[in-house]
Amino acid sequence: MKHLARGMAVAVLISASVGCAARATPPPARAAQAQPRERRDAALQARLEALTKGFRGDVGIYVRHLPSGRTAGVRENDVFPTASIIKVPILVGVFDAIERGVLAFDQVLVYRDSLEYSGDDIVADLRDSSRIAVGKLTMLMITMSDNTASLWLQGLVGGGNINAWLATHGFDSTRVNSRVPGREAARGVYGWGQTTPREMATLVAAIRSGSVVNQAASEEMYRHLSRIYWNAEAIGQVPPWVQTASKQGSVNRSRGEVVLVNAPSGDYVFAVHTRNQADSSWTQSNEGYVLIRQLSALLWKEFEPTRAYLPAQGVGKFKPPEET
Repeated sequence: MKHLARGMAVAVLISASVGCAARATPPPARAAQAQPRERRDAALQARLEALTKGFRGDVGIYVRHLPSGRTAGVRENDVFPTASIIKVPILVGVFDAIERGVLAFDQVLVYRDSLEYSGDDIVADLRDSSRIAVGKLTMLMITMSDNTASLWLQGLVGGGNINAWLATHGFDSTRVNSRVPGREAARGVYGWGQTTPREMATLVAAIRSGSVVNQAASEEMYRHLSRIYWNAEAIGQVPPWVQTASKQGSVNRSRGEVVLVNAPSGDYVFAVHTRNQADSSWTQSNEGYVLIRQLSALLWKEFEPTRAYLPAQGVGKFKPPEET
């Protein structure tokens, strides 16, 4: 997509935040810290291409080793459905609103049955008139991928305002589509949200660097992203004693995950998205899930070659089935 080189630079070096209102928040103290220049890794590129060969559908991948700048990708600038991964930009919108005083983290809201989104959600099980704090909603949105919490928060912040923040900070393709006036056509193609592998990986890396909204907001968003319940795919291929920050998203013909690994030899980030999958099953053998697991295992071995890891035999019985 257009302007992606600009988006990469701006997103990692974000110095101000514009969300629900026109004025910007002050730049964080450490916003000027730059990442090494991107350096294409031919050997890793070949491994990614081999991994995706024969996949029955479209695949997009972007990988970046943050200390060295080593990168590789497959269709990393193509637009893919986000499914629940759009909750990362929603989280940014909420924290920006908190920073500007539009919302408060400990602000108590009143739940109404009209907010319920059908599905297996914790918030949807609340009784009408139950009270819940904004901070608990953000936790449930990310950790449990609670759709009712997510749509409630999106409504409070405004999908259009989240999209304005993304556009202002160089994300040309990542957008919230559902329940946003003017985005109906895009919703018909991509569903709730859309992104590119490069942009979503860049956004999570910018949160890690402390440059989204400000240092304090970034640190707390990163804590949210490091507490994921749904760990059967990409993060299940990383040793449990290594911290990861991630978000997953799946719909019938699309699977995706964005992960930043705080690896011993240096952080690395990757995003993988699929679309038009032939396999629309909801089992762990789904081709999209298999691809995500294989990619994550490949990258751990690539960046931590002296720290071999295999998930323990039988671990699947202790993991939740993937959310929809």
